[in-house]
Amino acid sequence: MEQLKQRSDINPEYKWKIEDLVSSDKVWQERFDKLNLDFKKMDKFKESLDIENLGEVLNLKDELECETTILYVYANLKQNEDSTNSFYQSLASKSDILMTNYQGAVAFLEPSILALDEKSLLNALEKQDKLKIYTHYINNLLRNKEHILSKDKEEILASVYEVCQSADNIFSMLNNADANFGYIKDENGKDILVTHGNYGMLLENSNQEVRKQAFKAVFGFYKNLKNTIASTYTSSVKADIFNAKVRNYNSSLENALFQTNVEIDVYKNLIKTVHKFLPAMHKYVDIRKKRLGLDEIHFYDLYTPIVKNVDKKITFDQAKEIIFKALAPLGEDYIQNLKKAFDEGWIDRYENIGKRSGAYVWGAYGTHPFVSLNYTDTLDDMFTLVHELGHAMHSYYTTTNQPFVYGDYTIFLAEVASTVNEALLMEYLLETTEDEEEKLYLINHFMEQFRTTLFRQTMFAEFEMIVHEKMENGEPQTFDSLCEIYRELNKKYYGDNIVIDEEIAWEWARIPHFYTAFYVYQYATGYSCAIAFSERILKQGKTEDYLGFLKSGSCDYSTEILKKAGVDMTKTEPIENALKVFEGLVSDMEKIS
Repeated sequence: MEQLKQRSDINPEYKWKIEDLVSSDKVWQERFDKLNLDFKKMDKFKESLDIENLGEVLNLKDELECETTILYVYANLKQNEDSTNSFYQSLASKSDILMTNYQGAVAFLEPSILALDEKSLLNALEKQDKLKIYTHYINNLLRNKEHILSKDKEEILASVYEVCQSADNIFSMLNNADANFGYIKDENGKDILVTHGNYGMLLENSNQEVRKQAFKAVFGFYKNLKNTIASTYTSSVKADIFNAKVRNYNSSLENALFQTNVEIDVYKNLIKTVHKFLPAMHKYVDIRKKRLGLDEIHFYDLYTPIVKNVDKKITFDQAKEIIFKALAPLGEDYIQNLKKAFDEGWIDRYENIGKRSGAYVWGAYGTHPFVSLNYTDTLDDMFTLVHELGHAMHSYYTTTNQPFVYGDYTIFLAEVASTVNEALLMEYLLETTEDEEEKLYLINHFMEQFRTTLFRQTMFAEFEMIVHEKMENGEPQTFDSLCEIYRELNKKYYGDNIVIDEEIAWEWARIPHFYTAFYVYQYATGYSCAIAFSERILKQGKTEDYLGFLKSGSCDYSTEILKKAGVDMTKTEPIENALKVFEGLVSDMEKIS
């Protein structure tokens, strides 16, 4: 039987250097204790904030936030290494308290700034050197004026931050520490433990019975917890609705998009535009059914390669070498910085018992990013690696070129750099692969990127929008009603020729991103933007524009940053152009099939 390793049994060479963030648990506790005392430094400004001392206060806020973030990230990364470790469960809980304390300490600040005379404030931004750096921050704050509450109300909201995070925390424990999908039989009759890390690989298995078993094992786990998960997710939605109402937004969708100055039309136009191209997706499902030689196609048949006899196993070290070549068009500076990720302990490679599922990048200002993987030597894993490295390099370029106040990028920009990397890798592989079957395999993989990133994430976005609208209209949601919404969306997106398996209606219950409302649509917009950037880089040599984007952080509004780099996401053209690429791939594959 295949067994996962304990965290302690993983070769240190394959782990990230978490000590680069905080040197030890003991030091973390010392800094934790000191920081809770340092929060009191804000108290003296609660009744005496004015334009003359505003620069000093904002600098102090940045220092406190930076330290809070470092300790918060460390505690949660340690928990993510092994969510069964009770010590780090406790440390993560303490970091939640720390974040709540920070929010409480600075809650008075923005209402106090907004209470200042606006004309005098704008004049000070031009004349005071110590305030100039905060010009965009304050202008954006003024844009938010009607949604920022009085000091006492902001302090109350800060105190319930931890409560609002509860649903996410509960789901995380269910999904990581408590998830047990059991064993299935592989094509040789061998017992295989199904985990988050190998589930994707099992769905790619050429044996339909193995795919079916894995599908049923995973979804069955969530079905058995149906009432708990439905209650957990609807509690998260209720928190979204509460926060939107209390801050005077018309909806939780408006609240989420307003933070990055994105119009609701951008969200809804994405869904409408994707709907226009659903016939191409339906054709792709038919092609997949034909290529696989199936009498009927199920949802567990959507991930297995439709080109047989192409065994694309890629070790981590092989993936590393290929990625360096694929990303060479980004220039020598990018490649030299990318090498740091591999040489200086940014990456945590492999799965272990209790490790958080999936892949992600996280970090804090002043330290390098941390990349978490569950690498299993597949082509998908190489694309996941290059994707997460895109995030890491975006963070690295941002934090080394922007002050703390702009040292992060918005969620709207978060998926652009990662998918640019994927697009460049795909173009490199298609150009350098001589075997025709392998090329067909890669074309199918390219189509799968469109399906899973542009179409599927848009379907997720539509699900979130529907659920939030129903609950905002006073319609309570249950496990069954949520499943019905999700089932109908799958029918719409995948067409009439796929079997609507009972289990697919439960899939919403296993999507962690739903606990960060209205995040996933940005995978789709980011992918569309990435296709545009990759064409500019490869066909026009617009590398400097793109590096300028990576360095911008949040020093301007997201759509403006993209416009400066040459891509206008306030229009539908980038989405339509990307979907036309998919349409062309489907047409080509139809002719071959």
